[in-house]
Amino acid sequence: MIASAFADMGFEVISGPLFQTPEETAKMALEHKVDAVGASSLAAGHKTLIPELIEHLKDAGRADIKVVAGGVIPQTDYDFLKKAGVQGIYGPGTNVVEAAADLLRLLGHNMPPAGEEIEAAE
Repeated sequence: MIASAFADMGFEVISGPLFQTPEETAKMALEHKVDAVGASSLAAGHKTLIPELIEHLKDAGRADIKVVAGGVIPQTDYDFLKKAGVQGIYGPGTNVVEAAADLLRLLGHNMPPAGEEIEAAE
């Protein structure tokens, strides 16, 4: 659902196959020269699979690729994931538009902080 909504908003989204390994995901990210990877683990593998993905990206010299996580991730695991290098975590109930704005901020686009209005140009 998130990938579909992001594509509707203008992001270029490349969806990988289900049950991809962290190594396969990193390889795909490198081949497509992506700016960010969104990882969703519904199998309680987020504490092992996502940090492993980040390590594969670092080993390939691409620590600059932002990794964000979604899915059913207990809030008690958020600090662990952030320490592992996850840049954004979007759990159930996340507002999709706010998640997109957050991702744009992570990618260095000139977006106001969350909760602030965008001022119209005069």
